Amino acid sequence: MLEIERKFLVQDVKASISQATASFNIFQGYLSNDPERTVRLRISNNKAFLTIKGASSEDGTTRVEWEQEIPLGEAKTLMPLCLPGGIKKTRHWVPAGKHNFEVDVFEASLTGLVLAEIELESSDEKVELPNWIGEEVTGDKRYYNSYLSVHGIPS
Repeated sequence: MLEIERKFLVQDVKASISQATASFNIFQGYLSNDPERTVRLRISNNKAFLTIKGASSEDGTTRVEWEQEIPLGEAKTLMPLCLPGGIKKTRHWVPAGKHNFEVDVFEASLTGLVLAEIELESSDEKVELPNWIGEEVTGDKRYYNSYLSVHGIPS
């Protein structure tokens, strides 16, 4: 229920996704993009999920996350209720050491943006970063998917 993660820009997309062990498409919309409580609807691989995320910690690494799989038909019924600006992306699972990075290659209005996230056991866990990782954007709200869906790629 507690999500602990760090987020990075990807500086070498080809190098990162060439190591992927799995890839899949994601479409997600937001029923609420309030930073104190975002409510996300996601469809991927013919499965659907409703996710509620609380406000992030001061450093941006930690927040409460609740996720529940819901029937695909119900998700398709709810999707039109989402706020404008859904997100389309392809997620690649990329192993690195004892961790897996989720490398998201965004599409449509967010084409060109590639982010990597890593989920951790604790906020002070040490991580060896692959050479394709760029600038860390953990805690930068401009790179939250809910923010991107409204404002686009940060300049």
